[in-house]
Amino acid sequence: MPLLDPLADALSNIMNHELAGKKTVIIKPASKLIGEVLKIMLQEGYIGEFEYIDDGRAGKFRVQLLGRINKCGVIKPRFPVKKKDFEKWEKRYLPAHDIGILIVSTPQGVMTHKEAIKRGIGGRLLAYVY
Repeated sequence: MPLLDPLADALSNIMNHELAGKKTVIIKPASKLIGEVLKIMLQEGYIGEFEYIDDGRAGKFRVQLLGRINKCGVIKPRFPVKKKDFEKWEKRYLPAHDIGILIVSTPQGVMTHKEAIKRGIGGRLLAYVY
């Protein structure tokens, strides 16, 4: 079965292992985008350390789970968002104000929606975590 969306695959993998109460999860294939999203989840305290493992193919990530994720997933289609419209999307994807993050791809790189609002830029929605 071909992978259509590696990011969606990675997040559903994390979600499934989190629900099963596992301590670690292996995500493959690895990609720069998945690495950026994991970095944000690490900074926000949703996951523990993660490392890249070179397996001679596409590579993979080993991620430590902390049991702090209630839900995470990708946002499809990847809606474009203006800097003033983030609130609408927060209401749609996050459970309450100031709970969880939207992960956005911007011209200045991948960041949380809070960071994008602070910098005053828009972008495309990639995922949500809470």
